[in-house]
Amino acid sequence: MIIIYKIKDIPISERPREKLKNIGVNNLSDSEILAIILKTGTISKSVNDLAIDILNKYNLNDLKNISINELSKIKGIGEVKAIELVASIELGKRIFLNKNNKLKKLVNAKDIWEDSKYLFNDLKQEYFYALYFNNKQELIERKLLFMGTINASTVHPREVFKEAYRVSASSIICMHNHPSGDINPSREDIRFTDNIVKTGYIQGIPVLDHIIVSESSYYSFYDNNMINI
Repeated sequence: MIIIYKIKDIPISERPREKLKNIGVNNLSDSEILAIILKTGTISKSVNDLAIDILNKYNLNDLKNISINELSKIKGIGEVKAIELVASIELGKRIFLNKNNKLKKLVNAKDIWEDSKYLFNDLKQEYFYALYFNNKQELIERKLLFMGTINASTVHPREVFKEAYRVSASSIICMHNHPSGDINPSREDIRFTDNIVKTGYIQGIPVLDHIIVSESSYYSFYDNNMINI
């Protein structure tokens, strides 16, 4: 007979859901919160042990950008569990970003880097964000648009400006990382920036800056007189 360990197999006092109700979510460990999302364990492992195994393999920073394919390789995590976990992580990220973006005034590249650099921690590939501002230079949305090498074939201005119209943005600042740590713009970065700035003029939504970041520093096209506004 196949036995699948579930949360109900754990003593009531130790069940994460009961603990959440009795003492509050802030008092739960990371593994207990993860166990609630996972719901069930495996034939040979309780859901709590499965959650601990995952956190031993991946820290919270790793989970922030983990893929369905990576999760599905873990014994006890099928495709459905992987999808549910990735969706839960994404929802948490969106709630956090929404809370931090609300009417936040960012007036220069240093402010923007300080506010956004956490998005690029421990990334192994390039991530491209567009930051959308109202006419008071208040951040109204930060949108991840592309992952991978930034070039004209992967980052199409259409996607950047489609989102700008959706949120009624008055201006845009582009931002992406160089995982190598070298923040100097490549030839493709320069070509892309020139293209997106010209498109901004045509669309009536100026691109004020393009910021290249690493975990410890940044390069601003505007500060280096590579953009004339």
